[in-house]
Amino acid sequence: MVPALRLLLAFLAIGSCIAADHIDLWPMPKSVIHGTQRLYVSKDLAMSMEGSKYSDGKAILKDAFQRTVDLLKLNHAADGANPSSYVLTGVNIAVHSPEDELNFGVDESYNLTIHTVGEPLHAQIENVLHWHIVDEQSFPIEIPSYPKLWNGSYSYSERYTMSDAVDIVRYAEKRGVNVLAEIDVPGHALSWGVGYPSLWPSDSCKEPLDVSNNFTFTVIDGILSDFSKVFKFKFVHLGGDEVNTSCWTATPHIKEWLNDNHMNVSDAYRYFVLRTQKIAISHGYDVVNWEETFNHFGEKLDRKTVVHNWLGGDVAPKVVAAGLRCIVSNQDKWYLDHLDATWEGFYMNEPLKGIDDPEQQGLVIGGEVCMWGEQIDASDIEQTIWPRAAAAAERLWTPIEKLAEDARSATSRLSRFRCLLNQRGVAAAPLAGDGRTAPYEPGPCVRQ
Repeated sequence: MVPALRLLLAFLAIGSCIAADHIDLWPMPKSVIHGTQRLYVSKDLAMSMEGSKYSDGKAILKDAFQRTVDLLKLNHAADGANPSSYVLTGVNIAVHSPEDELNFGVDESYNLTIHTVGEPLHAQIENVLHWHIVDEQSFPIEIPSYPKLWNGSYSYSERYTMSDAVDIVRYAEKRGVNVLAEIDVPGHALSWGVGYPSLWPSDSCKEPLDVSNNFTFTVIDGILSDFSKVFKFKFVHLGGDEVNTSCWTATPHIKEWLNDNHMNVSDAYRYFVLRTQKIAISHGYDVVNWEETFNHFGEKLDRKTVVHNWLGGDVAPKVVAAGLRCIVSNQDKWYLDHLDATWEGFYMNEPLKGIDDPEQQGLVIGGEVCMWGEQIDASDIEQTIWPRAAAAAERLWTPIEKLAEDARSATSRLSRFRCLLNQRGVAAAPLAGDGRTAPYEPGPCVRQ
């Protein structure tokens, strides 16, 4: 991973939110010290890599730097015309690792020093896009091994080819983001049977997937084989949530299979999840599953399983106490489709709550805010995500000793960041009110 990519984000925030006596940064870094002199940015700002071990063969760093310069020019006169002021003409980026892969767990911290300002700035960030690609309503992605699967898409025009998926992964990589792909099985899979009806228990009872049919697992193997050629992140998400097993007992051939194998539906649910985990592991993945799998048979899960918490706040401590890794996304605080959830709630949600042992804290590998499709489309997605996602970002990225103890004391900084997003063309909603609320009345951006 290229640590300096994060440098550019922080550098941009400094340039855009400076005030007379302080600098408004979001998220707050581990440490920042600044002077009182104004620094202008040259319109010919250049990047150098003196002392760097990183070749930037994919131009990840070069492209990120140019995007930063383009954003700076949106709002700032960058001609350095004032001879009495300091002018920043170049940025030298020294990357200590020669690797450019987005490897999980690599130290991505960095220092940023502008010599007329003071000491270095430090931060550490891990970015992941969790792409819940398929669900019961739609199977929109091309699977070369089973080309009829995307017959279950909303429409012909609402699909992703494998080439599209490659473009998304590459776009993310250029921005320092890993893509975590998900197929949610055995529930949430009605759309699979549009192309392959034998995946349904029956024509009248269409999910969860048919646990008794070996073809079900052959298809899953084909999907994950195709995924492994595109989604190179070490994790894959296999879902496993909200499984209503009534179709299995209501379908004669599955009921017979259960009897022959001396299973009840709970046994079959466990069998499905564990067999699917083994398939994913055979393709080189570590597995993420939703928390219901842990709640029902946590002791049987592969020991490398990452349990994705979403139902409640008491699950993560149980997961890490059992020695498994965890991602926190408790729905009462970090579900963006909950339009009554305020940014203050996003900010104050502590993923390590109830976990005091340092080793167990290390098993919480991150948190995630979830933007489900129930309340959004292309017309309102940005204001539903922002600025609440930014509130959670500071909770996750900023050292705990630097976090505001009361969300209200962070309002000014987040408000300025929200205005900065608006200036850059991101339709971030006002802070005042719930969810994606509209402004109450005319007024300056920072007061909305």
